[in-house]
Amino acid sequence: MEQSEVQLLADKLDKLIERCEKLERDNALLRETQDDWNRERAQLMQKNDLAKNKIEAMIGRLRALEHH
Repeated sequence: MEQSEVQLLADKLDKLIERCEKLERDNALLRETQDDWNRERAQLMQKNDLAKNKIEAMIGRLRALEHH
């Protein structure tokens, strides 16, 4: 193999390594973002359940008032 072929192969390998490192960083960032969205979703679901329970309690009190 000629020196220029070896250098060309080394350059391609360097680019491939850089691309892999970038993909790893991007993947880590996407995982962090997904974790953030999952936490936010869980909080919103908890708030939604709390609101639902309060509304159901109000409806129950209103129905109880209707029967008196």
